[in-house]
Amino acid sequence: MPVRALLGLGICGLMGCATEPNNTALVARAIDGDTVELDTGERVRYLMVDTPESTTELECYGENAKTFNRDLVEGKQVTLRYDVEREDRFGRTLAYVTVDGDEVNTLIIERGFGCVLYIEPNGTDRLDEFQDLEAAARQANRGLWGACTSPRPC
Repeated sequence: MPVRALLGLGICGLMGCATEPNNTALVARAIDGDTVELDTGERVRYLMVDTPESTTELECYGENAKTFNRDLVEGKQVTLRYDVEREDRFGRTLAYVTVDGDEVNTLIIERGFGCVLYIEPNGTDRLDEFQDLEAAARQANRGLWGACTSPRPC
């Protein structure tokens, strides 16, 4: 083994080295339209997304959003990508979630299953993108924008 590799092992052994967290996971179930539970029990809340309620109360299009989320990710391997803050005040992991090459967060907004929810510092670099997707969904009356009357759930 080269000396440089041995030195690296020694330094990591003494100080501890941060390793990149495993960012792939299996989704056990969709809790609602914007939250999933992984097979580890960890709950993941989608960044930049708010869908109508379907658990504590039933808002217009809430069941539709939950079904869309379930059909998209439940039982599937997903990739998680984190932003500045990785956990919310409820202890849920915050992430952009990708399945089969599609980012779930943007699909939900683009197809009208939810609204943009911007809580800084996460999403600052993507706010315009998400707002544009929501505006296009509103304009086309996609999803909740065409199905729900006043008050809209988000």
